[in-house]
Amino acid sequence: MGRLVRLYVGLVLYGVTDGLVIRADLGLDPWDVFHQGLSRHTGISIGTISILVGAVVLLLWWPIRQRPGLGTVSNVVLVGASIDATCALVPHVEALTARVPLLLAGVLFNGVATGLYIAARFGPGPRDGLMTGLHRRTGRSLRLIRTGIELAVLAAGFVLGGGVGVGTVLYALAIGPLAQFFLRVFGGSGAGTRPSAAAPAGPGLREREVADTI
Repeated sequence: MGRLVRLYVGLVLYGVTDGLVIRADLGLDPWDVFHQGLSRHTGISIGTISILVGAVVLLLWWPIRQRPGLGTVSNVVLVGASIDATCALVPHVEALTARVPLLLAGVLFNGVATGLYIAARFGPGPRDGLMTGLHRRTGRSLRLIRTGIELAVLAAGFVLGGGVGVGTVLYALAIGPLAQFFLRVFGGSGAGTRPSAAAPAGPGLREREVADTI
């Protein structure tokens, strides 16, 4: 599968799976808890909020000298647009017997989507790029920075009324192993492994750094 195809299929699928988890209404991942909280207070759709937040986060790359790639800009637009399209097409359901499969499918295929777009190596998404940029500027571990950022947005989203629940816990526990597995499937046996200190910096390195922290 060509790199551009992997990128765009991955980004659209990522937004679709986010939409499925939103429709399951059993708890969202930390960033979507934040997006949903903002959406409820502003009346703006969650997908549009995702795009706006992504653009603001991208502006934060400037002081930490992080350079966006094609995948970065595409991520900002396509994920949010796909979330709104999915929420428009998939109706809200009340039955738990329908919501649980939506949640499980959303988390599973979110792992597939993450593996696809990272393996394409066109640059990290705005939120992941902020994390890797702060890592290089501060010297702090990637896992520590990721945890700090996601706890902050989760707390802010919770205060704003975003959905925190069993899905939030499931996502936190499952997305790492799923994304690592599918990154190796789509990126080859060497994808997702920690590079040596002597390896040259570049888009591929950034994606591997991100994969190591998922």
